[in-house]
Amino acid sequence: MKIAPVIIGIAAACAVALPFILKGAPSDSEAPAPVYIENLNEAITNDLSDIPELKAMDHSVDSFMNFWALKGVALAVTRNDSLVYAKGYGKADATTPMTPGTTMRLASVSKLLTAIGIMKLQEEGKVFLDTPVFGPFGVLKRFDPYIKDSNYYSMTVEHLLRHQGGFTSRGGDVMFSTLTFMRNYGLSEAPDAETLVRKQVSRRLAFVPGTWQEYSNFGYLLLSLVIEEVSGMPYEDYMQEHVFKPAGCTGFSIAGNYLKDRQKGESQYFMQPDSEPVPSYDGKLAEVEKCYGGNDITSLKGAGAWIGSAVELARLVSCINSRGAMEDILSDDSVRQMTTWYDDDTFSLGWVDTKPDGEWTRTGSFSGTSAIVKVYPDGECWVLISNTSAWRGSRFSKNTAHLCKKLRGRFSRLMPKRDMFQEQATVKS
Repeated sequence: MKIAPVIIGIAAACAVALPFILKGAPSDSEAPAPVYIENLNEAITNDLSDIPELKAMDHSVDSFMNFWALKGVALAVTRNDSLVYAKGYGKADATTPMTPGTTMRLASVSKLLTAIGIMKLQEEGKVFLDTPVFGPFGVLKRFDPYIKDSNYYSMTVEHLLRHQGGFTSRGGDVMFSTLTFMRNYGLSEAPDAETLVRKQVSRRLAFVPGTWQEYSNFGYLLLSLVIEEVSGMPYEDYMQEHVFKPAGCTGFSIAGNYLKDRQKGESQYFMQPDSEPVPSYDGKLAEVEKCYGGNDITSLKGAGAWIGSAVELARLVSCINSRGAMEDILSDDSVRQMTTWYDDDTFSLGWVDTKPDGEWTRTGSFSGTSAIVKVYPDGECWVLISNTSAWRGSRFSKNTAHLCKKLRGRFSRLMPKRDMFQEQATVKS
């Protein structure tokens, strides 16, 4: 397998653009005040998606949901940064309809968000792709006293972004094996991030960083700590202030573990009818639904803890694509670094896959949710999130990707020429 070379970090000053200012707009002294949507998730509703020409698409989505026993699905479609379609299907809970602004757990789509945060910090000159993670010049050198394998000192930020850090999930993913971890180390409470990292880096790496790749949730937890260390802010706060707010998104937040932690506007999550209860992630409860307490989702941080809506996720992608009228929050060079294709066996930065023709994919799934982002070469982006575990588990991502491809082939030409982002900005101004 060919491993992509480490890209030399280049400090680039990045002027953070305000939402709804178009590319090529007049200078600040001439431009009108920017127009914000105070709450995009509430502004974009199902009422805006009543399009007779797309009723057949609704039937296709309904059929897909029935086949996979999904309670609810949210779909958003953009074309060259314009939101042309957004709709919720089914239920967010027993009585509440799903809307395009309903927030749901994004699972590993969170990794794309974390990668954006890293690229923002690179543009701010605070960290670079070739920055060491550990060692005397490393960002997380505070963990050096616990390291016994010198290969850790060759690990870079880019290695973590590309899942080339040397970590393995063989024998169990440490981020989804909290109870086993507690037993192995004699802990009475679930470990916080500091404890988890201290214990984990005392283990030998599975391979020398940069010589191979293996998907690693733990690697993206380390990236979350990198963001905290170099920004001087808690991970969530940095992402809110420097990523989501500049993109005009206010509905992203870190997920809770239990139903009682459900946030305003967030969907409920559902398992398949034949699913079995499991012990809670920390062993304190004998039986829980796996989607509510089976895993410590909050502690995943940038590896999988974010919740967000289909419509805001589509908007965020519109701000990192180097196309269309919307002002990007990343430079063209940062977008190029994130999406450059090396070969079929090399992960892109944050994206799970990018193609030479410009098709980009990010997926995520765990108990109770599945999410996919598909960006196509012609500038269309399809975002689909569901609130129900599928009986194919992580393999369900291929089925949602196939659905997006089928719907796009049949209905893309019927999508209205509109920009719901700008329509609602005008209404809310």
